[in-house]
Amino acid sequence: MRSLRLSSVALAAALSLTLAACGSDDDGDDVATPDTEASFEAGTRMAELAEAGKITVGTKFDQPLFGQKGLSGEPEGFDVEIAKLIAAKLGIAEGDIEFVEAVSANREPFLQQGRVDMVVATYTMNDKRDMVVDFAGPYFLAGQDILVAKGNPKGITKPEDLKGKKTCSVSGSTPAENVQTKYGLTTAELTLFDTYTKCRDALANGQVDAVTTDNVILAGYVDAAPDKFELLGSPFTEEPYGIGIPEGQEEFCDWINETLAEAADDGSYAAAFEKTAGTVISDTPELPEPKGCDA
Repeated sequence: MRSLRLSSVALAAALSLTLAACGSDDDGDDVATPDTEASFEAGTRMAELAEAGKITVGTKFDQPLFGQKGLSGEPEGFDVEIAKLIAAKLGIAEGDIEFVEAVSANREPFLQQGRVDMVVATYTMNDKRDMVVDFAGPYFLAGQDILVAKGNPKGITKPEDLKGKKTCSVSGSTPAENVQTKYGLTTAELTLFDTYTKCRDALANGQVDAVTTDNVILAGYVDAAPDKFELLGSPFTEEPYGIGIPEGQEEFCDWINETLAEAADDGSYAAAFEKTAGTVISDTPELPEPKGCDA
């Protein structure tokens, strides 16, 4: 299996989470126009998908800015746009992408069982996951943070303060594992749901004292309800988001990394960010350096 070796990143610089005045980007601009001349060597995974003319993608349905079901009933966000960019390079139109809800706990099983062709779902790349699936990317760098009720009534300022508090996260997620293994939260102190919206609602109802996951996800909740929530704004981990694919597809992995690099060069990566997460996160990030796909 591959070992993940990612250089340290100054998340504060890469992810300025100053909440801007947020207006929905409904201009309809399509940053992913299908490549009608896409051609691939026979027998490659790219050729299989291009010939099929469709692709199934696992993504989140409950995370503002990255993957959330919109009024149309279709998922919207930066992850969704990244998936569309990749599909377009395969010659696959947006309407031929089947988006399947992938919660944190089922992302690996979905890939292993062939239920999806790839997962783009705020999916942190790490060695444990890399033992059972492969990753292209990363395409974004986030950091774990803490969401509290407006006014921070419990006085939580750092992850160590979560001890003795009721904290919520999601089953099978890196953030949940972090607060258990690195900060010693017990089973009694940690409430686990299958989606972060349930954690958000539990915080709003006073059932928990804090929610912890990646800062970009929590920023979306603050932006949607600034009178209810606030973000500590002090990330304490690095979370490189990768594109999960089944094991043994090194050529497909390399191709995805090349596609992401092309999107960064031609401006479509930035456009995808700015029409989604960029409506709240003030700084458009640069595409992170890929980790490589060698087995």
